[in-house]
Amino acid sequence: MEKRAQFSSKLGFVMAAAGSAIGVGNIWGFPTQAASNGGGAFLLVYLLFIFLLGYPMLVAEITIGRHGQANPFLALKTLTKKPLGKSIAGLVGLASVLTVSFIFTFYAIVSGWFISYALDPIASLVGSASTASWLTDFSTSRNVVFTLLFALLSLYVVSRGLEQGIEKWSSRLMPLLLVMLVLLTGYMLFQPGATEGVKVYLVPDFAQVLNRDVLIGALGQSFFSLSLGAAVMMLYGSYLNRQANIPALAAQVTLLDTGVAFMAGMLILPAMYVAQHNGVTIFADDGSLLSSDTLVFSVLPALFDTMGAAQYPVAFAFFLLMIVAALTSAISMLEAPVSLVLESTKLSRIKATWLVTAVCTLFSIIIVFNFGSLFGLVITATTQYAQPLVSMFITLYAGWVWQRNSVLTELKAGNPEIEQGLFWKIWPWYVRFVCPVLVLVVIIQSVN
Repeated sequence: MEKRAQFSSKLGFVMAAAGSAIGVGNIWGFPTQAASNGGGAFLLVYLLFIFLLGYPMLVAEITIGRHGQANPFLALKTLTKKPLGKSIAGLVGLASVLTVSFIFTFYAIVSGWFISYALDPIASLVGSASTASWLTDFSTSRNVVFTLLFALLSLYVVSRGLEQGIEKWSSRLMPLLLVMLVLLTGYMLFQPGATEGVKVYLVPDFAQVLNRDVLIGALGQSFFSLSLGAAVMMLYGSYLNRQANIPALAAQVTLLDTGVAFMAGMLILPAMYVAQHNGVTIFADDGSLLSSDTLVFSVLPALFDTMGAAQYPVAFAFFLLMIVAALTSAISMLEAPVSLVLESTKLSRIKATWLVTAVCTLFSIIIVFNFGSLFGLVITATTQYAQPLVSMFITLYAGWVWQRNSVLTELKAGNPEIEQGLFWKIWPWYVRFVCPVLVLVVIIQSVN
């Protein structure tokens, strides 16, 4: 087993953790949720919940990880000395790793679509209509090819280890993502029709703020936005050194993640109204958003087609943005089971990464060949059921099982003055009493 690695800098941790959180859910899911649930009202409630649920839970997961200095399966066991408590903790940790592994299986498929759609404008520019058609038409052959390609990209990064792989590439890809997001947003805001989208997004209808759908949608999005209950934040916490100030780093990750989600909304919502201005139908007669689940593969390509000569560079840049966002998340998903294998066997990192990637990709290919019956099922089982349930147990362990003095000792390692601050006066009680209630609401809504 290799010696446990550590992030070489606080910035490296923030880039990797934020990269894990900033994925397809932020750039695709958040804007479509906002568009479907009151625009500005949803944004306002989301910002509230991200700090009422997301940030406190993120601190808890990172703290547990650093305390355990191991993968979630082992880290959660360190919170109690009772045999039954250790057994349950191990099952919860194992469930979190299995959950994120299955999330990777469908994530690789969707991310493969981003690669094929990014290549489509290139094929069109060189006049290969048949290739362009194959790249964008739904087919088993296309799905297999690009799922494998994305899995290999993820494998390459993870196989190089924490510092030379995950940290290095996260520190490169995150600035690239931010630059592309700013440039695309700036371009879109100057297109005819964009102003209407900005108004919908930034001007809240306060009558909608207490709407049940808005509240539930924002609560769920705030939970999933930070990859809670999916092993990765706990794992990245285990790679932190003892001198790191966890509440401060978690705040930086939360702010960066939320900032990107906000910018994604500033790109996608105006783009939707630009599409509508250009004759693309985006809303049904009842006002509901059409194709919300496939927005980036239907509405936005239709928009790009109306942009004349600009359609090719804009389409390529947008899907490149999606690839970068997907990759920064996927490498953390793959790292979780790889870490478990590394700490449970004598395999080298290279062999462990190949083994885990092969198993996960095999499941992806099985899903591709049984797309109609398995794709939605795996998404539902992992994100709607397993992830919130795992998070509930993590909350209970952080608030009720882990002794308060031990938690304080762990946090004081990176911030000796924390006991006298407002954070320590609120956070332990908040995680114990409020967070379980909010997570329970997410679970109930997922079941319903």
